[in-house]
Amino acid sequence: MVRNIRSQLLEALPDPVFAVGNDYPQGLVLPPHQHSRCQLLYGIRGVMTVATAQGSWMVPPERAVWIPAGVVHEVEVVAGPGAMRSLFITPAVLPAARQAGALDPRAGQCQVVGISPLVHALLVEAAELPAEVPAESRGSLIMALLLHELPSLPVLPLSMPLPTDTRLAARCRAFVVDPDPHATIDGWADGLGMSRRAFTRQFRRETGLSFAAWRQQACLFAALPRLAAGEAVTTVALDLGYDSPAAFTSMFKRLLGVPPSRYLRAETAPPPAWS
Repeated sequence: MVRNIRSQLLEALPDPVFAVGNDYPQGLVLPPHQHSRCQLLYGIRGVMTVATAQGSWMVPPERAVWIPAGVVHEVEVVAGPGAMRSLFITPAVLPAARQAGALDPRAGQCQVVGISPLVHALLVEAAELPAEVPAESRGSLIMALLLHELPSLPVLPLSMPLPTDTRLAARCRAFVVDPDPHATIDGWADGLGMSRRAFTRQFRRETGLSFAAWRQQACLFAALPRLAAGEAVTTVALDLGYDSPAAFTSMFKRLLGVPPSRYLRAETAPPPAWS
């Protein structure tokens, strides 16, 4: 059973895939580090953020973040305690993408993904296996099925890409700390001494998102840890500057597919018996 062991101690294993289970307290920060293998970091409980030079990714409970090999990243448990399960994979055995809107393990970028009940069960079981799994064993079949399922995991809009331009990146970082759903393109463009057209082109080029989409995701980043900690939807919505809880709920549902109340019930429901 590979539990609460530093993954770096296991990277020399000959097996192309291994799993690790870790439990972390709220507020824990794993300083910038990297792995020689790709990592699927799955949060059973708690909310974590993963930050790289290219941006940040919010990982609510029952979701995971895909981290390509060699990417320097920092992990923080922002609402916890956190229970994490990680799958580490040698890049040479990665499966190819199979469908739009799902994880592309070979894309070379971080992505937050949904976790199916099947993959949840496999990840929990994989973390209970020994570090080295014999070929043709039950454990090797579990790892093979996990690899097969990777390209089926849906990608979720929980990324916060940052521009490369220094001034624009600084403005984005400040906005993440204090988001405003009413911020406008004209306001940002004027503050940066840019035309509206130049701003919109540069923002999309450097983040891959429109300003409106990026602004919504920044508000979601600010809201999720507070909601996971038990704060009322109305309180969070008004604190973030939304005109009403209904306006906040509309944004939340548009991005995550369900309203906050239903999303939170799913997060706090007792886990299935097989977990």
